[in-house]
Amino acid sequence: MTGDRPTEPDHKQLAVASFNATWDLMDKGLRTAEENDMMVHTAHASRYHWGHVGGPTELERGDWQLSRVYALLGKPEEALHYAKHCLNTCQENGIGDFDLAFAYEAMARAYSLKENWSEVDRYTQLAKEAAEGIEDQGNKDHFLGELDSVPRMP
Repeated sequence: MTGDRPTEPDHKQLAVASFNATWDLMDKGLRTAEENDMMVHTAHASRYHWGHVGGPTELERGDWQLSRVYALLGKPEEALHYAKHCLNTCQENGIGDFDLAFAYEAMARAYSLKENWSEVDRYTQLAKEAAEGIEDQGNKDHFLGELDSVPRMP
């Protein structure tokens, strides 16, 4: 960093590093309370830095990651808040493919935390429909595996 403020390359580097650090913590099976806090901080840091240098795709992916972090922590209001931001960004900017599918997945996952099973079903169906538009088969398979992990009505 030069001076007192991050430059554009600094923001990008910090956004990527924070995003990846968040993934590492998300992938960890058992996290300590401190690691859960760090996961929240790194996800917000990534989204903050993308807010300076990213476009709509980076912003919606940052919001998706925040939604997933809060879902992992069992915080439905926060998960839904960021899932809605993610979906709105996709819809307002014509973002499709796996990004749109994952936006619907985030909505379904957030609603599952609230035990709003009709909304879970609604967004799961929209996610499946969006998955039909995922061109890369590997991405489609990965997405469908993630969608299968969304809790359903007991």
